[in-house]
Amino acid sequence: MRVSIAAALLFLAACSGGAPERRTATAPDSSETTFIVVRHAEKAAGDVRDPPLDARGERRAAALAGQLAALPVSAVYASTTRRARQTAAPTAERHGLQIREYDPARPVSELATVLHTRHAGATVLVVGHSNTVPGIVAALCACRVAPLGEDDYGDLYEVRIGAGGRAGLRQLAY
Repeated sequence: MRVSIAAALLFLAACSGGAPERRTATAPDSSETTFIVVRHAEKAAGDVRDPPLDARGERRAAALAGQLAALPVSAVYASTTRRARQTAAPTAERHGLQIREYDPARPVSELATVLHTRHAGATVLVVGHSNTVPGIVAALCACRVAPLGEDDYGDLYEVRIGAGGRAGLRQLAY
């Protein structure tokens, strides 16, 4: 019984959020499904409808690709916006992948179902927005995730689903 309570407390602690760790995402074991979920990098001021990344955002997108270089990323998803696609592009290029677009206006549960169904046992990058990333992460792991502020760009959520369907969540920085 003590082992079960300890395991439950560890799981709840992993899903509670808190300050992001500054570590690199680690390679999954072959029976795990890993989803790396990030908000797009910093956007340029001006074009309100569909702004591109600014210079800081371009550097952050390149840093993300470097951080994920050693992982076996097999799919990259980004919303239909230019800033999300530009954030995903360096990682997709590094892994020789095409970016798969999703509609951020659709329910996150639909995206989570597609990701779980198509990519079991794989590692997938998903790039979203401040108002969609917490919901995407929550839908993937059934964990609570704190909302992102308009200026929060550096959070990386690593959702791991084990062979038995147990989910774990780590919040890192990128």
